[in-house]
Amino acid sequence: MKSNNPVFARSEEFNRASSNAYGNQTYPAGGAGYPGYGEPGTDPSQWGTGAPGQVDQSRMTVDSVVQKTAISIALVFAAAFATWWYVGDVSSNADLGQIGMLAMLGAGGAFLLSLVNSFKRVISPALVLAFAVAEGVALGAISKLFEAQYPGIVMSAVLGTFAAFAGTLAAYKVLDIKVGDKFRRGVVAGMFGMVGLGLLSIVLGFFGIDTGLYGNGSLGFIFALAGLVLGIFMLILDFDFVENGVAAGLPERESWRAAFGLTVSLVWIYTNLLRILAILRGD
Repeated sequence: MKSNNPVFARSEEFNRASSNAYGNQTYPAGGAGYPGYGEPGTDPSQWGTGAPGQVDQSRMTVDSVVQKTAISIALVFAAAFATWWYVGDVSSNADLGQIGMLAMLGAGGAFLLSLVNSFKRVISPALVLAFAVAEGVALGAISKLFEAQYPGIVMSAVLGTFAAFAGTLAAYKVLDIKVGDKFRRGVVAGMFGMVGLGLLSIVLGFFGIDTGLYGNGSLGFIFALAGLVLGIFMLILDFDFVENGVAAGLPERESWRAAFGLTVSLVWIYTNLLRILAILRGD
């Protein structure tokens, strides 16, 4: 079954894993080569180390995914902290302009890199790390602005994000959640829909039209709450693909693709949770 998640859809290995999970295709065990490596049109040297045609036997594991995800999240935190420190105290309109510029540059860079990482057939660790840095810059600037308005809100949002991650992972394992094709399609459609609405809202804002999607009213709260729920569903997709990938013995490089997907989901949850807390405190 081909993945509908743009983060994993360009990876032939993850699509093989998904097929394996639903019984449509079987795989050799014990590090044996994948079927088709010797067929015309394939390029096993992409995954090999050493002589051309020699396939790398290192496989993705839960530990490798955890390690790569920890590196990605650590870079997000480091870049966010550096941006937070660079901005300093927010006391004037000039400071607000600087924060806005950093947020736009970071968010723009992260958005472009997320598109490249999502649709790149062979994952690039360097681009995943670059995405983490750009995202950290954006989050550092945005968090500074929210913290200036609502002291203590950033720590609450950070703790809430990790609580959501832990709770979702526990529910996924304990309840033995199975991800079906309709669920995948719905989550990905919702993700693209929210991104599209967000971009439309930004464009309309340049013409003085306020859609209210990012405001502090009821519509803004509903939009942020829907984003939070969608972020949790995105985590479930991430867990499902990691589980299938480990079971299928994907190349270790694919751990970076899994780390990228998890980082995107956590950032998505954090930003929406930050907005929800701000709206509740504003009332």
